[in-house]
Amino acid sequence: MKLDNYYLAITLFITIAYQLFFFVIAFALKFDKLTDFAGGTNFLVIAIITLSFSGVHYTRELTIFKNVIASIFLMLWGFRLSAFLLFRILKTGTDTRFDTIRGHFFRFLGFWVFQMLWVWSCSLPITILNSPNIVHHVSPPHFGTAEDIIGTILFVTGLLIESVSDYQKYVFRAGPGASDRSLFMQSGLWRWSRHPNYFGDIMLHFGIWLVTISASTHGVGVGGRDLAAQVASVVGPLFLTGLLLFLSGLPLQEKPTAKRRYEKGERWEEYQVYLKRTSILVPMPRRVWERLPIAFKRTVGLEFSMYVFDPAKDSAKDPAVRSEEDRDRALRQDD
Repeated sequence: MKLDNYYLAITLFITIAYQLFFFVIAFALKFDKLTDFAGGTNFLVIAIITLSFSGVHYTRELTIFKNVIASIFLMLWGFRLSAFLLFRILKTGTDTRFDTIRGHFFRFLGFWVFQMLWVWSCSLPITILNSPNIVHHVSPPHFGTAEDIIGTILFVTGLLIESVSDYQKYVFRAGPGASDRSLFMQSGLWRWSRHPNYFGDIMLHFGIWLVTISASTHGVGVGGRDLAAQVASVVGPLFLTGLLLFLSGLPLQEKPTAKRRYEKGERWEEYQVYLKRTSILVPMPRRVWERLPIAFKRTVGLEFSMYVFDPAKDSAKDPAVRSEEDRDRALRQDD
């Protein structure tokens, strides 16, 4: 079934239709419980449909495992994500992200349009792998190339890191963190990274991409366009990485959280120590991170200046109040 050579149009159409269906329900009923579920399950829908269209599941040759395994990887991640987020929203009841936009049609729709782009872009490696131009024009090698092995290791490791860190954070919030919001997670994987779930997410998507491109990098009969298309599908994991680093991930959590803790006095001094000693993204021992030069942290370490809260510049507190608090803090440290 050839709707377009790389399934770009059909998957975009499916994604738009799928997200609009859930948007209508969410907006009409002011219902938050299906929003993240719609995003996660959309990945399953794309993987299942493109794999079904490809026809590779009808043969027993080892070469087809590349399509099947890579598609299953995306399905596993999408299922885990949607199941966890659905479980969490059923426990909490509402999603505070939508408190200011839930009743505004176009602003709320804007979130869903962005979710469409997220799903479609991050699915590109699987979409292109299962497309007619790759399935029918390329004779892929048996599963087991260097890319397959490295990609599988990245996927499994990333999925474990994301799953375990999400579970640890949920258990923490369901325990003492639920009654005392000034507490923050700094045990388990969160002792090694301030955002281990994001790190795992990025890692597993690059793993899926590596598995998919070996069809062209090691295959027979590879054309220039087909190879270029598969390599270009790195847009998927890159889009996800950019999203987490510069838009909806770290920018919405790092500086705003520090600002709130400083201005409300929510264990600010303890939180400062946590920031100083804990890697922002890539898990590493605290002794290693805290000894790294600031210049390294602000560049290679990914703790960009845009994430760093400076009380003198970023706080709404009166300067006189800040000065008095700083003096009190210094006196306590001297004692």
